[in-house]
Amino acid sequence: MNQVKVNGNFNYDISINNKEIKVGDQIINIDQMKVNDYITHILHNNKSYTVELIALNKEEKEATIKVNNNIYQVAVKDQYDQLLKQLGLENMTSNKVSQIKAPMPGLVLNVLVQAGQEVKKGDSLLVLEAMKMENMIKSPTDGIIKKIEVKQGDKVEKNVLLISFN
Repeated sequence: MNQVKVNGNFNYDISINNKEIKVGDQIINIDQMKVNDYITHILHNNKSYTVELIALNKEEKEATIKVNNNIYQVAVKDQYDQLLKQLGLENMTSNKVSQIKAPMPGLVLNVLVQAGQEVKKGDSLLVLEAMKMENMIKSPTDGIIKKIEVKQGDKVEKNVLLISFN
């Protein structure tokens, strides 16, 4: 049984055995035809649906799909995710990052965040110039900036502490 969350709001328990799809306690009968690796055509209750995979993040088990030109965010938790949650171990796969160090020697061109600021994974934190190239240093995790150890114009060596997280 998989738990599927759609658009962060709607939760469904879905299981698939051979060609039988069960949503909650209801069995759903569909006819489907794969058009290509990203598009599937589905018939359900005499209605036609075109389902297109827009983006897929296998690590996070999340996908963005388009169904008849409507976009949906889908997150799936399988039986193993559910078991880890029951055991209180659901966060074991996420790495807790407490510091960001300089990946190379360079010059701090710009600091884009400040202490106390909340950041999300992938947010730009600072710009480091190395070998005449600008390198955007991004957050490897969600968190709150505890302290910024450098300022604009600082020269740093490899592995020098740049930013600390709470």
